Amino acid sequence: MSVATLMIQGTTSDAGKSTLVTGLGRILQRQGIRVAPFKPQNMSLNSAVTTDGGEIGRAQAVQARACGLAPHSDMNPILLKPNTDTGTQVIVQGRAIGEMNARNYQNFKRQAMNYVLESYQRLARQYDVVLVEGAGSPAEINLRSDDVANMGFAEAVDCPVWLVADIDRGGVFAQLVGTLELLSPGEQARVKAFVINRFRGDLSLLRPGVEWMEQRTGKPVVGIMPYLHGLYLEAEDAVAEQARAGHSGKSLQVVAPRYPRISNHTDFDALRFHSQVALHQVGAGESIPSADLIILPGSKSVRADLAWLRAQGWESAILRHLRYGGKLIGICGGLQMLGMHIHDPLGIEGLPGSCPGLGLLNFETTLDAQKQLNILTGTLARDGSPITGYEIHAGVSSGPALTRPACIFSNGQPDGACSEDGQIIGSYVHGLFDTTEACNSLLSWSGLSDTQAIDIDAARERGIDRLADAIETEIGADRIRRMLKV
Repeated sequence: MSVATLMIQGTTSDAGKSTLVTGLGRILQRQGIRVAPFKPQNMSLNSAVTTDGGEIGRAQAVQARACGLAPHSDMNPILLKPNTDTGTQVIVQGRAIGEMNARNYQNFKRQAMNYVLESYQRLARQYDVVLVEGAGSPAEINLRSDDVANMGFAEAVDCPVWLVADIDRGGVFAQLVGTLELLSPGEQARVKAFVINRFRGDLSLLRPGVEWMEQRTGKPVVGIMPYLHGLYLEAEDAVAEQARAGHSGKSLQVVAPRYPRISNHTDFDALRFHSQVALHQVGAGESIPSADLIILPGSKSVRADLAWLRAQGWESAILRHLRYGGKLIGICGGLQMLGMHIHDPLGIEGLPGSCPGLGLLNFETTLDAQKQLNILTGTLARDGSPITGYEIHAGVSSGPALTRPACIFSNGQPDGACSEDGQIIGSYVHGLFDTTEACNSLLSWSGLSDTQAIDIDAARERGIDRLADAIETEIGADRIRRMLKV
């Protein structure tokens, strides 16, 4: 197999693995090299639907975009979607196979490696370069047995590793040297280079430490990446707040709960960056501000997050909001919460049972083992504005409210529901705000006048290009190609 493979591992979660793979992918794609991203094992509630009808982590979909590719389930063969602190839904090569607790998954890892290697080998036959992203840290020695995510995979395919650390967290030399010290001699030899991420300050003050570390470890620091202020890339899992100062009185106030199992929060990206929108995401124990629009986002554990919503006082806040003429949107799990009941007879998201919904739309939802995974195009029912997005849910909804759909898909299928008074919209579509026309339509419906257009798709491209430019300036495209031997 002649494919060149490079694995990016990190000293911690959020060290910069995803961004480095994304930027390297765009650099190689610009040079006409056939390059694909790969992450053996991912844990994320923020997922994407693939062209082959599967489900992968959102970071791999962003990386595929950087490489000029459509996302495919082989790019992330094992995806873990936690629904409790100890339990997770396990998705293998794009398809959910069931729920496992941490111990059961540990026993499954040897079998998981077979799926991982199958997917990697399929990619390796199609591309010149495979850029691999690790997970967490390779120094998590309690998880080293039958490792799938980091050095276990690197050793299985015999690929080199770059180790990246986030200097903005502090202790960057301890991160890198300490991680290296906890690896076996063979794993240490596999680490070929270090990357220091998110540096800001006087580089001359950092140089003595870099020289000391290179002498101690025998490993070069191939790049010291600058802190890219305001860089926009779709987030892997953490919910990001876009800071915006000086909201005018004309800004649309949008409020959304940040439940414990919030999923696909990238639905809000167009709102985070909209110059006329003030987005407030409210967590546990925080006061719920008044708003023009409330959005209930997706959830991996709908009944549990609905119980959390009630405990935090959201139910009464939503009813008060509607009494004063405010607008309400529910997306995916948020749509299901708007109905009369949510039934989970199979225990898909926890213990079997049912619970009352918010009772704002006349329909019920039954969770089912078979997920709906589709890439979608269509229009908003209210005015025909075009939409693009995806659905990814385990619920089947039925009831009279669905005769007033929120969207109409290109195949003629209706989606979601609208209230008779026009104040509430519920939809299974993730990405409702991603087209300029639909975003303008929904913001105008919510009360914003003279709506300014935002092209979130163009913003995503600019973010990827900016990242690639910074990596190319720091490391150099020719050096990257020499190290990969392509």
